[in-house]
Amino acid sequence: MKLIVGLGNPGPKYEKNRHNVGFMALDRIASDHGFGPWKARFQGELSEGRLGDMRVALLKPGTFMNLSGQSVGEAMRYLKLEPADVIVLHDELDLPPGKAKLKLGGGHAGHNGLRSIHQHIGEAYRRLRIGIGHPGHKDRVAGYVLSDFAKAEENGLDDLLRGISDGAASLASGDDARFMNAVAARVAPPRNSGTRPQPETKAKDPAAKAPPAVTEAPQSLSDRLRALGDRFR
Repeated sequence: MKLIVGLGNPGPKYEKNRHNVGFMALDRIASDHGFGPWKARFQGELSEGRLGDMRVALLKPGTFMNLSGQSVGEAMRYLKLEPADVIVLHDELDLPPGKAKLKLGGGHAGHNGLRSIHQHIGEAYRRLRIGIGHPGHKDRVAGYVLSDFAKAEENGLDDLLRGISDGAASLASGDDARFMNAVAARVAPPRNSGTRPQPETKAKDPAAKAPPAVTEAPQSLSDRLRALGDRFR
């Protein structure tokens, strides 16, 4: 079994914030793959289902971002999972919108949700870093992550979330390459690799292209006699 955690803040006030992109990704996976209803468990909301041939629990901590580790730790212990069975989906300032990268272990890079998870289960879990871009200066980060995605970003965000959902079974099974291919197919679909179609050519009209036939007027009797005489001169 795998536990896939999306990070965010609970409540409608934060629903469309950049900081809640982990919640958004879980909602898309649950909807697309026919997961069960969300139920209040482990200080958050839990939905269970299958991705491919694997049982999966989706968890949205309800503890607010800074205390996410409480919910994740409780769920992991109850389900008798190891940190390696946990996958955390979270917003990433250091990636531009529309980009995503997988990572195993490592530091929390100042992300308060990851910091809390580190405190409760250690760092040996997998993460999907979902790009939200950077506001340009560290003093603007707090307001930026708690603001909604801009209108111009919505189509790209939707493509990325669809790609994550498309590849969710591969994410759960640990096939990272196949998962990233699924994401890329949505956010950067390959162009048509076929040869460019040639301009349509009209059927040839033999009558239009053929040179006009040259016909000679029939010769008179005197002309034929004159030509015959010339041959014997």
